[in-house]
Amino acid sequence: MPSSSPSELSLAPVVFRAMTADDIEQAYALSAELRWPHRPTDWAQVFAHAEGTVAEQAGQIVGTGLRWRWGKQHASLGLIIVSPACQGRGIGRQLMDALLNGLEDHTVLLQATEAGRPLYEKLGFKVTGGVRQHQGLATPTPLIAQPPGWRMRPAGLNELAALQSLDAAARGMPRPALIEGLLASAEACVVLDHEQTPRGFAMLRRFGRGHIIGPVVAPDVEGAKALIAHLAGQNAGHFTRIDVDAAAGLGDWLAAIGLAEVDAPTTMVRGKPLAYSNNGPALFAITSQAIG
Repeated sequence: MPSSSPSELSLAPVVFRAMTADDIEQAYALSAELRWPHRPTDWAQVFAHAEGTVAEQAGQIVGTGLRWRWGKQHASLGLIIVSPACQGRGIGRQLMDALLNGLEDHTVLLQATEAGRPLYEKLGFKVTGGVRQHQGLATPTPLIAQPPGWRMRPAGLNELAALQSLDAAARGMPRPALIEGLLASAEACVVLDHEQTPRGFAMLRRFGRGHIIGPVVAPDVEGAKALIAHLAGQNAGHFTRIDVDAAAGLGDWLAAIGLAEVDAPTTMVRGKPLAYSNNGPALFAITSQAIG
């Protein structure tokens, strides 16, 4: 579809409507305008589990926002974008109002940019932590030896339920459809076993400029390093990204294997706090900044 001229955009009303799969091409163009790394394939993969809203002006999409419902009590928001030419006109607020409609009783998670954080705070979101985005050409990484009774091995499709349970405990919300889709499309998924019981896992997937490692679920930081080292070493020499929990203390180690810190979004939640098990696994790297 030909783009509209600046004069047409300034005069035409902005219409908000539900996003469809036919909008992915324009949504991708909008994210590319902001130099976000998402490919059309990345948009399609996350949209498969999402409900989206677009802002449209003169037949051109000038804003997007997606939400993912996880069970009856949880949701996450992401890919909230407004074209630079249309910023400052309240479009972001209207997108957020549409996304939050019907989620009044939900715990809602998002990763905030510095520019978006003031709006989210006005809407009741509270800072709960942060994420550190690391990326670069992964270097050959020595495998980390496991203590007796522990081992690293490839995941099988018959282990889907175990991985879904680990993710739910670590993320604090159930996301069975997401983990099923990721497992089916991942280039590699490794499991950290203790006496034949899965205690953690990590996935390597195509994303953006190369590959992304995530989610990474592990019982402790050494287990997380072992999972990440395995996949980073497997992807050595290729562009690799990982978005880790800021509190995990993995920054220096990731930089040493070629993955420098490049961004630091803020984790925010509206509603009841996410419920984590005190003795359960932890989420050391998120799936993506969009989904969490």
